[in-house]
Amino acid sequence: MSAAKTKAEGIINDNAVGAKTLYHTFISDPWLTHVLLQPAVFSKSWCPYCKASKTLLSEMGAKFYTLELDQVDDGSAIQSALAEMTNQTSVPNIFIGQKHIGGNSDLQAQKGDLPKMLKDAGAL
Repeated sequence: MSAAKTKAEGIINDNAVGAKTLYHTFISDPWLTHVLLQPAVFSKSWCPYCKASKTLLSEMGAKFYTLELDQVDDGSAIQSALAEMTNQTSVPNIFIGQKHIGGNSDLQAQKGDLPKMLKDAGAL
């Protein structure tokens, strides 16, 4: 398994907003320690759809971890790994309770269910 895929899977598995049973072999990575048990959104800093998703989650009071794929060295590899895992090539790529939600339009469509989903995932 590639390092990028392992990293992406770990973020999904170890964060409340972050869809499969995943491996924990990388947990000793120092950069990941501060994100454990937080929600996760895979994003790009310039993307308006990513901003809309992050705004919605923030307005709901969810604590979440964002990985800005355009600001990390392995962002392209992580995005490719996410595409392999989810069949979604675009950002944002959102997970709640280890379940793949999809992108911004998918998140917005579930707005009414989000408080319960986030609470059940430990993100509120």
